[in-house]
Amino acid sequence: MNISEKYILGLKKSYIDNGASEDWEFFEKVKEGVSIEKIEQLKKVYPEIPQTLIDLLKYVDGTYWRKFKEEEIIFYFLGSDVVEYPYYLLSAEQIIENQNKAVEYYSDYIERKYKEVDIDEKIINKVNNLKWLHFSDCMNNGGTSQLFIDFTPSEQGKKGQIIRFLHDPDEFRVIAENFEEYLQKLIDNEYDFINEDIIG
Repeated sequence: MNISEKYILGLKKSYIDNGASEDWEFFEKVKEGVSIEKIEQLKKVYPEIPQTLIDLLKYVDGTYWRKFKEEEIIFYFLGSDVVEYPYYLLSAEQIIENQNKAVEYYSDYIERKYKEVDIDEKIINKVNNLKWLHFSDCMNNGGTSQLFIDFTPSEQGKKGQIIRFLHDPDEFRVIAENFEEYLQKLIDNEYDFINEDIIG
Protein backbone atom coordinates (compact mmCIF):
# COMPACT_ATOMS: atom_id res chain seq x y z
CA MET A 1 0.00 0.00 0.00
CA ASN A 2 1.46 3.38 -1.00
CA ILE A 3 1.16 6.55 1.07
CA SER A 4 -1.78 7.93 -0.91
CA GLU A 5 -3.79 4.72 -0.46
CA LYS A 6 -2.93 4.69 3.25
CA TYR A 7 -3.98 8.34 3.52
CA ILE A 8 -7.35 7.79 1.82
CA LEU A 9 -8.18 4.76 3.99
CA GLY A 10 -7.40 6.75 7.12
CA LEU A 11 -9.45 9.70 5.91
CA LYS A 12 -12.43 7.44 5.27
CA LYS A 13 -12.15 5.99 8.79
CA SER A 14 -11.97 9.51 10.24
CA TYR A 15 -15.19 10.53 8.49
CA ILE A 16 -16.95 7.38 9.69
CA ASP A 17 -15.63 7.74 13.26
CA ASN A 18 -16.95 11.30 13.37
CA GLY A 19 -20.46 10.29 12.36
CA ALA A 20 -20.20 11.32 8.71
CA SER A 21 -20.37 7.93 7.00
CA GLU A 22 -23.24 9.14 4.78
CA ASP A 23 -21.12 12.08 3.63
CA TRP A 24 -18.30 9.71 2.71
CA GLU A 25 -20.63 7.27 0.95
CA PHE A 26 -22.09 10.07 -1.17
CA PHE A 27 -18.59 11.34 -1.95
CA GLU A 28 -17.40 7.89 -3.05
CA LYS A 29 -20.51 7.40 -5.15
CA VAL A 30 -20.19 10.59 -7.21
CA LYS A 31 -16.44 11.31 -7.33
CA GLU A 32 -14.34 10.76 -10.45
CA GLY A 33 -10.60 10.60 -10.98
CA VAL A 34 -8.51 12.76 -13.26
CA SER A 35 -8.27 11.82 -16.95
CA ILE A 36 -5.06 10.60 -18.57
CA GLU A 37 -5.17 13.63 -20.87
CA LYS A 38 -5.34 16.03 -17.94
CA ILE A 39 -2.44 14.26 -16.22
CA GLU A 40 -0.34 14.80 -19.33
CA GLN A 41 -1.27 18.51 -19.34
CA LEU A 42 -0.29 18.73 -15.66
CA LYS A 43 3.08 17.10 -16.33
CA LYS A 44 3.80 19.56 -19.13
CA VAL A 45 3.28 22.47 -16.73
CA TYR A 46 4.87 20.71 -13.74
CA PRO A 47 7.31 18.01 -14.94
CA GLU A 48 8.36 17.31 -11.34
CA ILE A 49 4.86 16.91 -9.91
CA PRO A 50 4.96 14.18 -7.22
CA GLN A 51 3.43 10.85 -8.16
CA THR A 52 1.70 10.87 -4.79
CA LEU A 53 -0.30 13.97 -5.74
CA ILE A 54 -1.17 12.40 -9.10
CA ASP A 55 -2.37 9.31 -7.19
CA LEU A 56 -4.72 11.48 -5.13
CA LEU A 57 -6.03 13.15 -8.29
CA LYS A 58 -6.58 9.72 -9.84
CA TYR A 59 -8.79 8.95 -6.86
CA VAL A 60 -10.67 12.27 -7.01
CA ASP A 61 -10.01 15.11 -9.43
CA GLY A 62 -10.57 17.87 -6.90
CA THR A 63 -13.05 18.40 -4.07
CA TYR A 64 -13.59 22.15 -4.35
CA TRP A 65 -16.89 23.06 -6.11
CA ARG A 66 -16.47 20.05 -8.39
CA LYS A 67 -19.30 18.67 -10.46
CA PHE A 68 -19.36 14.90 -10.90
CA LYS A 69 -22.32 12.94 -12.32
CA GLU A 70 -24.47 16.09 -12.20
CA GLU A 71 -23.71 16.43 -8.47
CA GLU A 72 -21.61 19.31 -7.15
CA ILE A 73 -19.40 18.65 -4.15
CA ILE A 74 -17.34 20.64 -1.69
CA PHE A 75 -15.52 18.11 0.45
CA TYR A 76 -12.78 18.48 3.04
CA PHE A 77 -9.89 16.30 1.97
CA LEU A 78 -6.64 17.75 3.36
CA GLY A 79 -5.20 19.62 6.33
CA SER A 80 -2.04 21.45 7.35
CA ASP A 81 -0.09 22.42 10.45
CA VAL A 82 -2.96 24.78 11.34
CA VAL A 83 -4.67 22.56 13.91
CA GLU A 84 -8.19 21.31 13.10
CA TYR A 85 -8.44 23.40 9.94
CA PRO A 86 -9.63 21.62 6.77
CA TYR A 87 -8.62 22.16 3.16
CA TYR A 88 -9.92 21.12 -0.25
CA LEU A 89 -7.93 19.32 -2.94
CA LEU A 90 -7.89 21.39 -6.12
CA SER A 91 -8.58 19.69 -9.44
CA ALA A 92 -5.96 19.24 -12.14
CA GLU A 93 -7.69 21.98 -14.14
CA GLN A 94 -7.64 24.35 -11.17
CA ILE A 95 -3.96 23.60 -10.53
CA ILE A 96 -3.13 24.47 -14.14
CA GLU A 97 -5.27 27.61 -14.03
CA ASN A 98 -3.50 28.76 -10.85
CA GLN A 99 0.05 28.18 -12.09
CA ASN A 100 0.90 31.90 -11.92
CA LYS A 101 -1.01 32.65 -8.71
CA ALA A 102 2.04 32.87 -6.42
CA VAL A 103 3.78 35.41 -8.66
CA GLU A 104 0.61 37.42 -9.26
CA TYR A 105 -0.46 37.66 -5.62
CA TYR A 106 2.67 37.24 -3.52
CA SER A 107 5.64 38.75 -5.42
CA ASP A 108 6.17 41.56 -2.92
CA TYR A 109 6.01 39.14 -0.01
CA ILE A 110 8.41 36.66 -1.59
CA GLU A 111 10.89 39.44 -2.34
CA ARG A 112 10.68 40.51 1.34
CA LYS A 113 9.29 44.00 0.71
CA TYR A 114 7.22 43.84 3.91
CA LYS A 115 9.31 43.19 7.00
CA GLU A 116 6.25 42.39 9.10
CA VAL A 117 5.46 39.32 6.93
CA ASP A 118 7.05 36.17 8.36
CA ILE A 119 8.65 34.16 5.53
CA ASP A 120 10.58 30.93 6.00
CA GLU A 121 14.26 31.15 5.01
CA LYS A 122 13.76 27.95 3.00
CA ILE A 123 11.73 30.03 0.52
CA ILE A 124 13.60 31.89 -2.22
CA ASN A 125 13.52 35.71 -2.22
CA LYS A 126 13.25 36.23 -5.99
CA VAL A 127 10.21 35.64 -8.16
CA ASN A 128 12.21 35.16 -11.36
CA ASN A 129 11.65 31.55 -12.45
CA LEU A 130 9.52 30.89 -9.36
CA LYS A 131 7.69 27.58 -9.72
CA TRP A 132 5.02 26.80 -7.14
CA LEU A 133 2.20 24.30 -7.61
CA HIS A 134 -0.96 25.43 -5.84
CA PHE A 135 -2.79 22.26 -4.83
CA SER A 136 -5.09 23.20 -1.97
CA ASP A 137 -7.30 25.96 -0.56
CA CYS A 138 -8.59 26.15 2.98
CA MET A 139 -12.25 25.91 3.96
CA ASN A 140 -13.08 29.59 3.38
CA ASN A 141 -12.31 29.67 -0.35
CA GLY A 142 -8.58 29.95 0.28
CA GLY A 143 -8.91 33.41 1.76
CA THR A 144 -7.13 32.39 4.94
CA SER A 145 -4.69 29.73 3.79
CA GLN A 146 -3.34 27.98 0.70
CA LEU A 147 -0.87 25.15 0.13
CA PHE A 148 1.86 24.96 -2.50
CA ILE A 149 4.58 22.58 -3.68
CA ASP A 150 7.78 24.58 -4.13
CA PHE A 151 10.07 23.50 -6.98
CA THR A 152 12.40 26.51 -6.66
CA PRO A 153 13.47 26.69 -3.00
CA SER A 154 16.26 28.75 -1.46
CA GLU A 155 19.64 27.15 -0.69
CA GLN A 156 18.29 26.32 2.77
CA GLY A 157 15.23 24.56 1.39
CA LYS A 158 14.53 21.40 -0.59
CA LYS A 159 12.92 21.04 -4.00
CA GLY A 160 9.40 19.74 -3.57
CA GLN A 161 8.90 21.22 -0.11
CA ILE A 162 5.37 22.10 0.99
CA ILE A 163 4.60 25.77 1.70
CA ARG A 164 1.63 26.91 3.73
CA PHE A 165 0.44 30.52 3.33
CA LEU A 166 -1.57 31.87 6.24
CA HIS A 167 -3.35 35.23 6.18
CA ASP A 168 -3.71 37.74 9.02
CA PRO A 169 -1.04 37.79 10.19
CA ASP A 170 0.48 36.90 6.83
CA GLU A 171 3.01 34.09 6.94
CA PHE A 172 4.74 31.69 4.55
CA ARG A 173 5.98 28.55 6.28
CA VAL A 174 7.56 25.32 5.00
CA ILE A 175 5.57 22.57 6.73
CA ALA A 176 7.09 19.45 5.10
CA GLU A 177 10.13 18.57 2.99
CA ASN A 178 8.03 16.79 0.36
CA PHE A 179 4.47 15.75 -0.46
CA GLU A 180 4.84 12.27 1.04
CA GLU A 181 6.03 13.71 4.35
CA TYR A 182 3.14 16.17 4.26
CA LEU A 183 0.57 13.37 3.95
CA GLN A 184 2.32 11.33 6.65
CA LYS A 185 2.08 14.27 9.05
CA LEU A 186 -1.67 14.47 8.45
CA ILE A 187 -1.91 10.74 9.17
CA ASP A 188 0.23 11.08 12.31
CA ASN A 189 -2.00 13.95 13.50
CA GLU A 190 -4.96 11.58 13.11
CA TYR A 191 -6.74 13.77 10.55
CA ASP A 192 -7.50 16.38 13.23
CA PHE A 193 -9.16 18.58 10.58
CA ILE A 194 -12.07 16.12 10.46
CA ASN A 195 -14.20 16.44 13.57
CA GLU A 196 -17.85 16.71 14.52
CA ASP A 197 -17.72 20.51 14.84
CA ILE A 198 -16.38 20.94 11.30
CA ILE A 199 -18.39 18.35 9.39
CA GLY A 200 -21.53 18.46 11.52
